[in-house]
Order: sequence, then structure tokens, then C-alpha cells
Amino acid sequence: MIVNDKYILVVGASIVDIIGFGRKEYSPKDSIPGCIKVSLGGVCRNIAENLARVGVSTEFISIVGDDSNGRSILEHSKRIGYRMDNSLILKDGCTPTYMAILNTEGEMESAVVDMESLNKMDTAFVDSKAEIFENAEYTIVDSDNPILLEYMLKKYRGKTKFVLDPVSANKAKKISHLVKYFHTVKPNRLETEALCGFKINTDEDLKKAARYFLDQGVENVFISLDADGIYYLTKNEEGKLACGDKVDVKNVTGAGDSFVAGLGYGYMNKFSTIDTLKYAIAMSIVTITHEETINPHMSHEYVEEYVKKINWVE
Repeated sequence: MIVNDKYILVVGASIVDIIGFGRKEYSPKDSIPGCIKVSLGGVCRNIAENLARVGVSTEFISIVGDDSNGRSILEHSKRIGYRMDNSLILKDGCTPTYMAILNTEGEMESAVVDMESLNKMDTAFVDSKAEIFENAEYTIVDSDNPILLEYMLKKYRGKTKFVLDPVSANKAKKISHLVKYFHTVKPNRLETEALCGFKINTDEDLKKAARYFLDQGVENVFISLDADGIYYLTKNEEGKLACGDKVDVKNVTGAGDSFVAGLGYGYMNKFSTIDTLKYAIAMSIVTITHEETINPHMSHEYVEEYVKKINWVE
């Protein structure tokens, strides 16, 4: 399918999360009363959904099985408005699934992970989607598959602008040699250390790390400092931006995903660096103030309300 409007491409995993919440003490080899919750996850799938919810035209290339979970993900994408037509559908494979049992304290007692399908995407498939990559304004990726990521970065360098969400410090370490290919990087402190190769203990270390990224060829560096906001460095600007208000945090899961989506919104709408960051931080705050990983109220209008009412600290 050829997409004619300007869009962001997101490439990465779609995961079905099945979580059992026990209502009495966990007992191995026994059934315990509780409730079971099924939700859709995956860092890149979350980013794609958040982008669509704020009105950004979004292509999402993922891997799903030709099973009930896969069909559920595809139907959900149509309902929310992000396109998955170019995804890899595995005829005899299972949709990546994570199943866990939590005790009454919310701690995991046991889990089964079925992620074998995530390795099924190959270079031939990436080649077959050349038109989708080359017509994307930006392409958002994570560090889940370093070998395939390197292939994508080298093949489509200069044809789309790559944005990296490293996902974890361990995974970031495996792609540290690829930093020069990214337009934007959005690591936290630990991921920054993994990508740069040195510890960050002071503000000077933070600036040194950001400068390292720029020297490698990265244009925009946004380092998450958790409650202390974002440190940013571009060719022309440097600073910190944070929310000065007390936030009623319900669930921090997904905050980074929505932040990256906010960067995408700012980029596509040609916002200034500060306005882009305000939008991205507002999206992450909208996310953490709800129990769900993706706030069902997420929309451009809702985010704009937050941008206006937040007490910004620069």
C-alpha cells in the first residue's frame, strides 16, 4: 500500500499481555481466585497508538501471528487509526505473548513468555517495504533486534530520519556502535551510560554524554531524568525542562512510549524544541495519571489542556 500523506513509520513489536491478579495467597500447582486482564503492549505498538490518538498519520510495521491475538491487534489498530497493512503476518506463528501471575502484593510469582515470532522478520522483508521506509518523514525504532536494526539504518540512511527509543540499558549497549545513524535519541540515564560508555554522576557528565551524541552526528538529544524532567541538546539549544507540579502517579508504565509519540507530534507539526518537549512531557503526564498503559482519554485536545495548565520549569 502506498501512503500519500506525510506520516511517521514505527517499526517494532506488538505484544499481548495476559496478567492474572491473585486475590488470595499464591499456591503452586493450585488454582487461586482472582481476575485476569488482557491488554495490548510492546513499546513500539504503544508509540504507534499514542501517535494515532493525537492525530499523527502513522504506519506501524510489526509481527503478528495469524491467530486470535494477532487479529485482535489488527482490529484494534483499525479502530484507533494506525495502519498495520504492511506488517508481517505469520501463517503458522503465534503473536508474541506475555503471561504472568501476580500475588496479592502485585509481585510476579510466575510467567511464561512466547516471543519466538519476534525473530521472524528478515532483511528480505525489510527490502520489500522500501517504499514505506523511504516515504516516511521519521522512522521510530527500538533496540530489540540489533542485527536487523543495523540493516535498516544502513539501507535507509538519508531517506528517512531515525528516532531511537533504546528500551533498556542492556539492549542499548548492543547498539552503541550505531548511534551515528540516528536523527534523535531519547535515552534515560542508564541507557545514556550504555550508549556512551561512561558513568553519569554529575551535570557535567550529562552534558559530555549529550555532546558525544552530537559529535557522532545525532541532531537532537533528549535525556530523560525521570522526575527531574528532560535534559536536551541540539545544534543550537541546550537546557532542562520539567513539570513543576505534583503529579498523581497511577502507573509509570508507558510514560516513555507516549513521550516519544509526543516528539513525533512536535516534529510533524514543525514545533520549536521547547514546544515539542512540552507536548511530549504533557503526553507522558497524561499517561502516568491513569492506570492503563495508554490513557483512553489521550487526544490532541486533552494533551493541549495539560500543556497550558502545567507549571513549566526551565
